[in-house]
Order: sequence, then structure tokens, then C-alpha cells
Amino acid sequence: MLVKRFADAQPYQAPNHHGVVGLRLQGFEPGGPVNQWVGLSRFDPGGGAGPDSTPFEKVYVVLEGELTVRVGGVETVLSKWDSCTIAPDEVREIINASDGVCAIIVVIPYPPVTT
Repeated sequence: MLVKRFADAQPYQAPNHHGVVGLRLQGFEPGGPVNQWVGLSRFDPGGGAGPDSTPFEKVYVVLEGELTVRVGGVETVLSKWDSCTIAPDEVREIINASDGVCAIIVVIPYPPVTT
């Protein structure tokens, strides 16, 4: 078992994100998960990401506040404890359109290893 204390989580800057602070909770360390990494993203009001896509799926779980997710012209508001899966290559845009902070857990597989 690998225990990682919240105080030891390392910040990361995700591409094409604004008004967000990201922390890597698990992943990319010896003894950590072998299939995916887990992050915590804290979006300030007006903060967001995209529109863009990745070649791998992502899972978002809202811990606090509300997150608006736009995919294929459809806008969905996720609230506390709601979750969604973004499919590989699916173009998405996310934004905190509320007046409060939004915190989400993000689960993403590791990028493919090229040899």
C-alpha cells in the first residue's frame, strides 16, 4: 500500500486550463497506481479548460460546487458527488460558471508508452 498525505501532493499545470490549481494525489511515483493517476483540481469562479480532447478517457467526480461540462453542443451541470466519463478523443469544455469554488477528482490513465 502506498499512502500519500494531502500535504505531500505535488502541484501540476494541466495544458489549456485557466483559473485552476491542480494537485497530483496519486500516480507517477514508485509503488503508486500502475494504470492511472488521480488528481484534484480546484476551479475558481470562471476557471475552466478546453475546448480540447485527449486520446484517452477521463473521469471527473465533483467534490464541491458545480462544474459545467460541454460536449457535442450539450451543456451539463454537475453538482456535488455527480460524476462523468469523457470518452477518448471526445472534445469537451469545462467551466466553473458559479460564484463559488468547484473541486473535482480527476482520474486519467497514464499516457501510452512509446518505444
